[in-house]
Parts: sequence; C-alpha cells; structure tokens
Amino acid sequence: MIHLFFKSSFIFITIVALCLVIVNQSHAEENDSTTRVVFLGDSITAGYGLKKEEAYPTILQKLATKDGHILKVINAGLSGDTTRGGLRRINVLARQPIDILVIALGGNDGLRGIQPKVSGSNLEGIIDTVRKKQPKVKILLAGMQMPENMGENYTAEFRKEFAEVAERKKVASLPFLLEGVAADKNLNLPDGIHPNQKGQEIVAAHVYQALLPLLRKDN
Repeated sequence: MIHLFFKSSFIFITIVALCLVIVNQSHAEENDSTTRVVFLGDSITAGYGLKKEEAYPTILQKLATKDGHILKVINAGLSGDTTRGGLRRINVLARQPIDILVIALGGNDGLRGIQPKVSGSNLEGIIDTVRKKQPKVKILLAGMQMPENMGENYTAEFRKEFAEVAERKKVASLPFLLEGVAADKNLNLPDGIHPNQKGQEIVAAHVYQALLPLLRKDN
C-alpha cells in the first residue's frame, strides 16, 4: 500500500510539473496580438504514436496561420487522461492567460464505463474553474462517442451528455471530435483507436472549422 501511495504521488507530481512547464513555455512565446489556445485532452490530442508536430493542435495552428490568424497553441494532451484528471489539471493550466480553451476529454471515461453524468459533472467543473479564473475565456467542448459494444443505452447517454453540458454552460460545441475518422482503418493506427497522421489532419480541419467563430475578436 505504501508503494502504491508513493507511486500515485509521483504520478500526480509529474502531471503538475508538466502543466507548469507548459505554462512557462507559453508565456515566453506570445505577444499582444496572439490568440492563446489551450487544448486540454488525452492521447488523441497528445498525438499518441506520432511526432509532436503531427498532432492535430499543431496542424490546426498551421491552418490558422495560413488564414492570417496569430495563434499560440498549447497542447495539454495527456495520454490516459480522463475528465476527472482534466479537472485536476485545469487549476494549474489556468495560471496562464487563455483566450480559448478546447476541452477534448471523455474518451477514456467511456472506455472505463464511467457514468456519463459523472463525466458531465467533471466537464462542468473544468468550465466553471477556468471561467472563475478568467471570465473572458471562450470555450469549445468537443464531444466523444462510444462503440456500440458498450451497450445501446450507455452509448446514447454518453453521446448526449456532451451536448447537454454545452447547452447548460453556454459554450461552443463540436458533436464528435473523431467525426469521419473513427472506425476507419485507413485513418487510424493499428490499435483502431488513435488517428494516424492522415486522421490527425482530418481532426485538425474539423476542429478548426468549429474554432473559427471563436477566433473572431468581436465574438
């Protein structure tokens, strides 16, 4: 039990340290005209199995730059993370200025069979926390969906929870982060879960379109 305690403590400290590194890096690379976009996600956002520059947040930044937007993208994707983990991490991440927060969590919740209402409560907690620290922040909530083998009732409730959280909290929403990519063998790594390079490009374009309205300074 002592071993498990120290192991869990080490993991928590490592996560906090990672968040602090992200915060410090973002401060050093921005100016007044920069829109700071933080992606709070899991392995999909982190670009599991790929190079850092192949993850969709980096690809999205390039799309935005091409269109004349000045973005500073902070990729806070962490493999294995859940909505509960995101709720813990947002306290540290919100120490930096954030113009737009993209929340892309929930996939691991679903795979673990966590009740959708619990995940929804965590997502609301993330939104409330960042708004308390930074009232002007704009938020995009990306939804996730579960495969049919998780059960019809569970998959339906899980999918619906994201839309309901977005409506209750009045945030922008993207119905499904992996729209057009999920379950396509040509767009995923051999594990069938994580997008490959081409899949990440599709995700980036999909998220970018949802992000465009939030990039307008008068919005």
